[in-house]
Amino acid sequence: MLIGTGWGVAEGTTEIAPVSMGSRLELFVDDLILERLEGCTLKLHTPQPAGVALRFDAPWEGAFCGYMTVFQDDDRFRCYYRGNPTAGHDGSSTEVTCYAESRDGRVFTKPDLGLFEVAGTRSNNVVLAGQPPFSHNFAPFLDARPGVPPGERYKAVAGTSATGLHAFVSSDGLRWQQRGATPLLRDGAFDSQNVAFWSAAEQCYVLYFRTWTQGGFAGYRTISRSTSTDFVQWTAPVEMTFGEVPIEHLYTSQTHPYFRAPHLYVATPMRFVPGRKALTDAQAEALGVNPGYASDVAETVFMTSRGGNRYVRQFLEGFIRPGLDLGNWASRAGLTALGVVPTGAAEISLYKQAHYAQPSGHLVRYTLRTDGFVSVNAPFRGGEALTRPLTFTGRALVVNFSTGAAGGLRVEVQDAGGCPIPDRTLADAVEQVGDEIERVVSWKDGSDLSALAGRPVRLRFVLKDADLYALRFR
Repeated sequence: MLIGTGWGVAEGTTEIAPVSMGSRLELFVDDLILERLEGCTLKLHTPQPAGVALRFDAPWEGAFCGYMTVFQDDDRFRCYYRGNPTAGHDGSSTEVTCYAESRDGRVFTKPDLGLFEVAGTRSNNVVLAGQPPFSHNFAPFLDARPGVPPGERYKAVAGTSATGLHAFVSSDGLRWQQRGATPLLRDGAFDSQNVAFWSAAEQCYVLYFRTWTQGGFAGYRTISRSTSTDFVQWTAPVEMTFGEVPIEHLYTSQTHPYFRAPHLYVATPMRFVPGRKALTDAQAEALGVNPGYASDVAETVFMTSRGGNRYVRQFLEGFIRPGLDLGNWASRAGLTALGVVPTGAAEISLYKQAHYAQPSGHLVRYTLRTDGFVSVNAPFRGGEALTRPLTFTGRALVVNFSTGAAGGLRVEVQDAGGCPIPDRTLADAVEQVGDEIERVVSWKDGSDLSALAGRPVRLRFVLKDADLYALRFR
């Protein structure tokens, strides 16, 4: 199977320029480095539920909590989300911004902050209140730009079409203030969770926000993008593209740099299917689903970007399905939190809302192996994967892989024209067997590839009952 050639084609030619990998980690989530698969497929892996991370059970939280953000900050994980016990319009006065934290990313606790009086008490975990409409979709991030002022180490975006999208800043992630009265952007619908971050790869701030395909609030919910070098002046919005795939309602984007490969943005949007009813009226009533929220369904999907206005959707299948839990077949119960974080040496976690518009609303943690979104997967009968020409720095090839007990992985290094390089042929390769996040590949005389650094080479992977998740040189 020939892989698409969307990346790395020299402008005005059909020649494929070598991919300059350096020593960065590359995953098989798009068509950048793979040229051909034979007997193998690209496999989207399913996050596994790992228990309740947080319950929305405080009086100021409730059935309409949503638009969650999770990120790691030194020795803790921070979680922000909308609290709202009652249905209402976007920017209702009942909405507040809540905060929880965790030391391990598995279970979150709600600190008693005493910052705002809500529901008759200051004993709560609220970090923003009384500033509608900003608690509707308040989305913070930890600003990774070098030299960012301490008072703006934490930033957030929030707002609706009525106000435009505004900036907030904080020195501690708890006490927030609006930065200026002028919105960052006005040209957008913003009726969702709009997300921003500093991109080291693009050397600018990047903002992904809700627009509609026909403008205003008509057509399909979609995603547009703007950039800024100073978080003040922003470029004109550009609508994102998704390749040759059917148009769908993408309710959120949840786009952010993958922490192990920040040049690669992962996105876990909610695919919304309005008018598709899965619950019977009796089931919805038994679950306590708020009237009006039982006639749509949603789930999490997976896509990536490397900057610009292009998303890659290698897979149209659900990434996290609603599943056996009937409460997740209610409207908008597929909202994934912004953020993928490390929760173990070989584990990453992401989070999804469960039981939206129900009194039992909560946040569930899901896990994958590290880098484990997508793999080159070979069955027992075996298969091969061939990369495009690559250049690299370093001395060794390191792979994230898994095999069955009777499976294995071997690697041949070829020149750019596809000729095997002496001593690095398939016959010289030591078969790799096992399951490791970082395994150094070797041949009969060792693992040293330093003589090939800077030269265009191809990698030929021969696999049997195996998955290859990621690679890098070091």
